[in-house]
Amino acid sequence: MDFKLRPIESSDLESFANHANNINIAKNLTNAFPHPYTIQNAKDFLEIMEKQTPRNILGIAINGTICGAIGIHFQHDVYERNAEMGYWLAEPFWGNGIMSKAIPLMVNYAFDNFDIDRIFARPFGFNIASQKVLKNAGFSLDAILKGTFYKNGESHDEWIFSIRRS
Repeated sequence: MDFKLRPIESSDLESFANHANNINIAKNLTNAFPHPYTIQNAKDFLEIMEKQTPRNILGIAINGTICGAIGIHFQHDVYERNAEMGYWLAEPFWGNGIMSKAIPLMVNYAFDNFDIDRIFARPFGFNIASQKVLKNAGFSLDAILKGTFYKNGESHDEWIFSIRRS
């Protein structure tokens, strides 16, 4: 399935919010990603994204429609040469290999555009699909931290994957 990574614009907000408003997406992300996901949440997110040039978060467009997002989040202090990668994709497009292709594109984009040496991702231990796409994209498993995530009233393992510029 063909897709494109591109900046999210105000004309994308309705599609973005509609696709993001899915409990099956929210349960795999931090609590900063709300459920239900409203048009106001999308507007607030776009306001944050527009402050960064070049953009550190891009939309995943399928047939011109934003159906997900992928980006890096810069770290601070002694972690300033690191960025955390986050991503989500609308459920109807799961299993089509999109994220397996989007992650390496975002890694290359991030290393080309930002002064970072390491990108890491922290999927929940139960998110086997995310773990697989990270491995397939060349990320290495750095650690498994037992019970560090607390989501929906339960503790979960945190799997930490990373890839380096070199």
